[in-house]
Amino acid sequence: MATIGMDKLYYAEITEDSDGNETYGIPKQMAKAISGDLVVELVEANLFADDGLAVVIKDFKSGTLTIGADDLEKSVVMALTGAVLDGNGVLIARSEDIGKPVAIGFRAQKPGGIYRYFWFYRVQFGFPGTTLQTKGDSITFQTPSIVGTVLRRNKSDLQGKHPWKAEVTEGDTGVPQTMFDGWYTSVYEPEFV
Repeated sequence: MATIGMDKLYYAEITEDSDGNETYGIPKQMAKAISGDLVVELVEANLFADDGLAVVIKDFKSGTLTIGADDLEKSVVMALTGAVLDGNGVLIARSEDIGKPVAIGFRAQKPGGIYRYFWFYRVQFGFPGTTLQTKGDSITFQTPSIVGTVLRRNKSDLQGKHPWKAEVTEGDTGVPQTMFDGWYTSVYEPEFV
């Protein structure tokens, strides 16, 4: 079903142990969300046998997540991109700066007032884009966008797989309301019975 809105844009910093397994910090609000666009890249293999296509495999490779926001505070840009403040409090972006991956969470409203919730487990961002325009006969808002590469996480789940996204919609069968009440208190960890 279609979505009609997007809000509650959060990020959580990641720390990695010696094996690269992720531990997520407490989620922080990133900005007010304007837009989100996900493009997924797949690795595909086709096996032909007996003069026809016998097996098709499509595995997740990576994704590109473009986020439009009302503004990106200095602290958020620093956390996402590795930029630093100089002694005068000026944000400095250097060609050698590499941001650490973060988890990204948000929700999208659906018709009927329910929401679909998301966590992307590992997103590596570049520097935000900037579009500026002079005022003419009318005023047009210019807002930043930031593009990140969505990766699978290093830490495997209890089934030995490496998730890249968690997604759930209010009203889904068997999903308790408490799931949504605590969605932004921590990054969701998969649970298997």
